[in-house]
Amino acid sequence: MQLYWTKINKIIDETSEVKTFLLDLPEGFTWEEGAHTHMGLKGFNAGEKPNKGLVRHMSISTLPSEKTVGITTRIKDQCSEFKAILKNMSVGDEVALFKIHSNVPLKRENKNLYLLSSGVGIATFRPIVKTYLENQDNVKSVHALNIDSSNDFLFTDIFTSDTEKNFTTQYVDSRAAYYAEAEKLAEDSEGIFYVIGSDEFIMQTIELLNKHDVKREQIVLDKRERFMEKFFSPSVTV
Repeated sequence: MQLYWTKINKIIDETSEVKTFLLDLPEGFTWEEGAHTHMGLKGFNAGEKPNKGLVRHMSISTLPSEKTVGITTRIKDQCSEFKAILKNMSVGDEVALFKIHSNVPLKRENKNLYLLSSGVGIATFRPIVKTYLENQDNVKSVHALNIDSSNDFLFTDIFTSDTEKNFTTQYVDSRAAYYAEAEKLAEDSEGIFYVIGSDEFIMQTIELLNKHDVKREQIVLDKRERFMEKFFSPSVTV
C-alpha cells in the first residue's frame, strides 16, 4: 500500500460547520472525478495495527488539474476523535493519503444525469460537475438536487445553472421538498441517478426511484460492490 504524507496548504471555512482542507499534491498521487481516498492523521499507523479511529474515508472535492487535493467535511461541536483533531489542525500540519478509488465517475452515455445529495454530500459532486462543465461530450444534461436548510450553499461558483451547457442546480430545505422534486426527476426512464448521503437517505431515495421503475444499473452510489446488496436487497426496508 502506497502511503502519501502531505501538508495542509490552506483551510477554507465554507460555512460555520463545513471546512475544506486543501492539501499539497503529492508526487504520483492522481485520481478521477468522483474519487475518494483514505485520510490518516498522525499516529494512525504507529502501532502494530492501524488505529482506525484516526482514519476516515473521504471524497476528494477537487480535480488533479487544480493541483491540490481537496477534502471537504462537516465538523460539528459534538464530533468524533478524528473530526476533533482535524478541527484543530493548521496549515503546515501533515496528513496521510492512501487507497484511492472511484465509484462515481462521470458517465458519458448520451443520457441525462441527476445528482441527488444531502448537505455536504454535494462535495462529491463538485469535481463531476466541473468535469462536465469543461466538456459536455456524450452527456445530454446534468441536474443537481441538494437538500440544504442552512442557505449557506457550498461551491456556488460551480453549482450555478448554465443553460448553454444544459446544467441546472436546485436546492430544497427539507426532505419532504426533496422527495417531491425527486419524484419528478424519476419520471425520466432513461436517466442516470447519482445518490450521495447517509445510508438512510440513499435507501429512501432508491425506494422512490424503484417505484418509478428506475433500474439498479441506472443508480450510481459511492459504494464498493461488496456493499451494494445492503442498498439493493429486496428485504431492505426503510
